[in-house]
Amino acid sequence: MNKKDIAQMRRQFRVNNDKLEIKEIFNVYIMKESSEVYHQQCLAFELLEDEQKELFMINFKKVLSGNLDEKLFELKFQRDVENSSQLILHQGLISEETEQWTSQMLQIVEKMLKDKQYEMDVVITFIRGEYRKPMKRQSEEVEGSNQDTVYSHPFILCSMNRTEDPKKELLFDYVEKEFKYNVVVDPIIDLKAPITGFLFPSITDNASDVNRILYSTGKTNELNEDFIEDVINAEKMMTAQDDKDAFEEIVRSVAGDQMNTRTLSNVYDEVNRIIEENEEEEIPKLDYRDVERVLTSSGIEKVDQDKMEVAFKSVIDDEKYELKANNIVPKYTSKSIKIKTKIADISISPQDLRYVRQVHVNGKQCLLIEVEETTKIEGFDMIPEVLFEKADDLGE
Repeated sequence: MNKKDIAQMRRQFRVNNDKLEIKEIFNVYIMKESSEVYHQQCLAFELLEDEQKELFMINFKKVLSGNLDEKLFELKFQRDVENSSQLILHQGLISEETEQWTSQMLQIVEKMLKDKQYEMDVVITFIRGEYRKPMKRQSEEVEGSNQDTVYSHPFILCSMNRTEDPKKELLFDYVEKEFKYNVVVDPIIDLKAPITGFLFPSITDNASDVNRILYSTGKTNELNEDFIEDVINAEKMMTAQDDKDAFEEIVRSVAGDQMNTRTLSNVYDEVNRIIEENEEEEIPKLDYRDVERVLTSSGIEKVDQDKMEVAFKSVIDDEKYELKANNIVPKYTSKSIKIKTKIADISISPQDLRYVRQVHVNGKQCLLIEVEETTKIEGFDMIPEVLFEKADDLGE
């Protein structure tokens, strides 16, 4: 699934929407002390009150929210796994009887509870439904064409949510005219911040892909490897931050720890060029040969494929690994380049890095940032100060 497919599906999670039908909802309450099922309940989603439906819709949208490779990860299932979750989920998807479906979902719950102790009571929610995506819009002139032809995607979505103790409150009773302590013992289920979740199957090119699953993590760039391997039986993968860190370490191992801002800016420009040339295709990936070409084109000398292959092997332990180009460039990972000094930390976009220099002024190291307009600090215009005559020659 790409971000467009995920966004389109997420938008359909709203009440009374004919493009997405939730048939059944299965809630399982887990006690933290025993890590056992305390209660389970399966209902037709339509039997819920509208207020409850709205709360759950918010929850389901949260499961499908976030950037790919940061909070959402499309994972391949492992092969030849005993008691495979891929098979269990597929059987649950095609089961005609509700009892069969809930029995299969409880098998997934058992995997979640095996050798696991939660810090709080948790609620695991499964829904089974159908996502209908328009195939093409029929001509309005054709009589009786009220509905578009659609792709039909049966799916199972899972969300795990923590519970919270109710707040202790003091109330005022208008009738009795007295203050009362509000005694509430029922735990609150936090539906706005899922711990984890998944969508099965993945949807690729308008077709359901039962060999892949969309995994959702509660915290950006933090994967629950036990959940991925032992619960949903999927293959490991690197996060966007892992890709970025690996790229930086590979460049350091080949080009050294020191690099001027112009060369570093050239590196990011070259990766950006690759991304822009492949805008309409899949996310471009860079192997060690591609990275070698990027660095050579950026002006880094004495780089060859043998060095790059060794660097990939030492940093990632896989010389055949391919880095996603979108994960390498900070602006594509919703981050800026961080410039760290003892005086201050500065964030700057990669395309503006070429305007930054480290220079020497009166025997001191200074950071020089070229600007084209008056700089403002707290609404005040800064007064220019002439410290040297030829700024263009500094730091070269």
